[in-house]
Amino acid sequence: MPKSKRSKVVTLARTTKVGFQAKETLIQEVQAAVDEYANIFVFSISDMRNSHLKDVRTKWKRSRFFLGKNKVMAKALGKTPEEEYRPGLHEVAKLVSGNVGLLFTNQDVEYTTNWFSEFGATEYSRSGNTATDTVQLPKGGMPQFSHAIEPHLRSLGMPTSLQRGVVTLDKDFEVCKAGDVLTAERARILKLLEIPMATFQVKLSHHWAADSGMRQL
Repeated sequence: MPKSKRSKVVTLARTTKVGFQAKETLIQEVQAAVDEYANIFVFSISDMRNSHLKDVRTKWKRSRFFLGKNKVMAKALGKTPEEEYRPGLHEVAKLVSGNVGLLFTNQDVEYTTNWFSEFGATEYSRSGNTATDTVQLPKGGMPQFSHAIEPHLRSLGMPTSLQRGVVTLDKDFEVCKAGDVLTAERARILKLLEIPMATFQVKLSHHWAADSGMRQL
């Protein structure tokens, strides 16, 4: 008789145990990083792109990044002076909320801050990003586009038509003004025009070290 293909039932006790073990492992890893590395930096990421973050991790492979599971990371550091793993770490724990992460490194503080202030990667904007420039397109032919894409451009709100097989703007068209919050359609138009307006960047906000404590950068 063939075995039933129905999903196996996993008891709540088992899933709770697995979740608890994962949290305990993360707590141990964060505390081990405190012991191993001299410096802790609190960072945030603008215009997050996984590919660029992977590149940063590769370039800083001798350091350790923690991103996500904020409550568990804060618990590992200690939320109060009585609970903190090392003196002053409860101040770091207060900052571990929202879209932030922790960088543990033995690299020199000046080198680290300079490297991250200079590192950035331009990217195409997404819906919700703010336009950094005003983009206006004049009436006329747009030979950079294939005739096949003309219906798509129209669907994005561009006043286009085909004139003798050439995609043509029937009137002047303003894609965006500097400061505008971009819609999905306007962000898509900017990408089609190959105009990047976003920058992936890891921004360091605070630094902690055992000998100097916590300070804002």
